[in-house]
Amino acid sequence: LDLIEIDAASNTSVDDIRELRDKISFSPNRGRYKVYIIDEVHMLSTAAFNALLKTLEEPPAHAIFILATTEVHKIPATVLSRCQRHEFRQLPVATILEYLRPKIEEEEFSIEEAALELIARQATGSLRDAISLLDQLSSTGESVTLDYAETVLGTAASEAVRGVVAALVADNMGEGLSLINETLDGGADPRQFARQVVDYLRGLLLIKMGNEKLVEATAETRAEMRALAEEIPLERLLAGITAFNRAATERKTTWQTSLPLELAFIEAGETQGNNSQSRTPPQTEPVQNPKPAKTKVDSRSPKPEPGTQTSEQKSGPPPEPIEGKLSFEIIVSRWRDVLQAARRHDPRVQALLNSCRPLNLEGGVLIIGFSSDLLRDKMEKDHNLQIAVSALEEVCGGKLGLRCILSESWNSGDPADNQPPPMEDGGMVSTAIRELGAHVVEVEKWPPEA
Repeated sequence: LDLIEIDAASNTSVDDIRELRDKISFSPNRGRYKVYIIDEVHMLSTAAFNALLKTLEEPPAHAIFILATTEVHKIPATVLSRCQRHEFRQLPVATILEYLRPKIEEEEFSIEEAALELIARQATGSLRDAISLLDQLSSTGESVTLDYAETVLGTAASEAVRGVVAALVADNMGEGLSLINETLDGGADPRQFARQVVDYLRGLLLIKMGNEKLVEATAETRAEMRALAEEIPLERLLAGITAFNRAATERKTTWQTSLPLELAFIEAGETQGNNSQSRTPPQTEPVQNPKPAKTKVDSRSPKPEPGTQTSEQKSGPPPEPIEGKLSFEIIVSRWRDVLQAARRHDPRVQALLNSCRPLNLEGGVLIIGFSSDLLRDKMEKDHNLQIAVSALEEVCGGKLGLRCILSESWNSGDPADNQPPPMEDGGMVSTAIRELGAHVVEVEKWPPEA
């Protein structure tokens, strides 16, 4: 058997294929066949594929071609149609372990079972990679422990991965961010750590969907994962897998290596599920007797400090819907009622609405402007947008749509027409004067001009 291996990544030109075609006519030196293995065949140029096509159609009786590639979609259809296709699939962890254990006994060296399982998982289905990793760890001739294997392979400790996921489940943002930074400070590779978190979250997803048998883990680890899978909402679980997978595939940089992981953790934590709770810190509220005479004025008073809620805001009745024809000016005059209605549903949506300004009303669609893409994109998320529309309809008493834009991109008509009416001319101040028997002493423009 004559075996010739060709690296297509280094021999991509049509001249290399022509040289191969000239030599293929010679009979093998020994055996019946001459076998050509072209590795990474998808790297060949189009002209090289065309030059090889005729040889593949009518090869000599003694010639066998084996085309190897990991990107079969890059192979021309004319070449694929002339080949037999054999898929080499990834091996499961259990199969790799069955192969490695006899090899370890033959070599007579000691390795912890947990370290051997780590090697099998890190090989990602490749037996060749598993053997290579085992050779690296056994080169010292000493007993291979789990700590040593994690250090050499650049992986994070299993406890750190479980800790980050547990913090995500418990909605403990501070603990999760601290664990991420401690793990990276200990020498773990950021992208490898992200892959480990994705693998763990995938296990939770499989368990939550009733496919626990697909999770390759010990019985003890499965029990821990089963408990976490019951607590984490599906929406947060899916968001965590997406965010950490993006962090794992992000281009490596030397600037703030922990930032992709931190952003992934925060993004997943921001996703609320059916059994999730708001992270708004609990506030100590004074016990006050409600005063019906001031309820109407209080609903229009300046907004409270972020993170606090008064008893009137939480238990007060919703504002009365607007009667009659709805106009942009009426919506602006009742904007604070809209904010309070949104706050009753989700304080974060109220904060987003507080950072925008109404611009215009067109055909039953209220246009609001934001100063940044980030705020606009967060507002356009389905959950936030649905709550904002519900708050508008609750106050305005009719069906309304909502469109979010950047303030700088609003150029319809005179910009002054899109500004809310001055405080001294609006209905809010008039109501306060009427209810309290007050009068306007001074009008101060806000925000003040620079």
